Amino acid sequence: MNSKKPFRGGDGSSETSSPVESPAKTAAVSAVEELVESLDQQRLYREVTLALRTGLRDARAEFSFLRVRGLRNVLKFLRSVAESDSAIPLFCHSQSVPELQVVPVLFRHSLRDGEEDSVANLDHIFYVEPMKLTSPSTDAEVVLALRVLEGCCLLHRQSTLLAHQHKAIPVLMNILAARGVLEQGACLDALIALMLESTANQMDFESYNGIEEVAGLIRDKQVDENLRMRCGEFLLLLIGHLDGRDMTPMATIHDDIRRLLGEKSASLIWAASQFGSTLDPEERMTALHIQARRVLESLDLFGV
Repeated sequence: MNSKKPFRGGDGSSETSSPVESPAKTAAVSAVEELVESLDQQRLYREVTLALRTGLRDARAEFSFLRVRGLRNVLKFLRSVAESDSAIPLFCHSQSVPELQVVPVLFRHSLRDGEEDSVANLDHIFYVEPMKLTSPSTDAEVVLALRVLEGCCLLHRQSTLLAHQHKAIPVLMNILAARGVLEQGACLDALIALMLESTANQMDFESYNGIEEVAGLIRDKQVDENLRMRCGEFLLLLIGHLDGRDMTPMATIHDDIRRLLGEKSASLIWAASQFGSTLDPEERMTALHIQARRVLESLDLFGV
């Protein structure tokens, strides 16, 4: 029985071998892929802008319960952005659009100074249009606003400049001095995010005696234990970030802490602030808690 042999070309290659794709076909495939990627980016950007517009609309509301709802949605959105490498640059791009900027809304509505509302205004008496009343910020609203501020500054470095324009450091120092434990804890986290890469905010923190305020809280044994721990973590993170940067506005921070907390506690804080830069995030948080606890124990032991 005769079997048919595969036809071979002049170069001896089999007819069944895969043909080489032509440059035109390769270019067409590449163009399709680029189109699909572009459409995906446009869809994702629409989702980003929609989430921001919806959340910020409520965050600008006159009533606190609506602002709380808006801030919760914005915070949830920021957490989803942080988990997506493709969404982060889109969020950063959105913050160049004034109506989508998050930080100004926070300081105009949720974090504004209460004294602004006490200024006498008689315009509503002489005109038909009634005066617009805005409910004061609740504790929950302030905490949410601080968490949103922290997230914006960590994801988008230019947000620290926007915050500086709205006098963020003095506003947060007032919160740290006058609000409750939950607001104070969130305030410490937001301060770290504000100052990481912002010389202007560091200068403001120094001029408003920020280290003295934090040191006063951590020294006071009547203060909530968890808040004292948060103050210890704040000092460890701040010194660990600024260490070795002699030209920073806070170059004297070691001397300040030595003066406020004593030589032994200051030395422990400096040594402990060098913990685990090579550790993963979970291990770093565990190490941070342990070192902050040691700082508190040293303060209590030496009676500072």
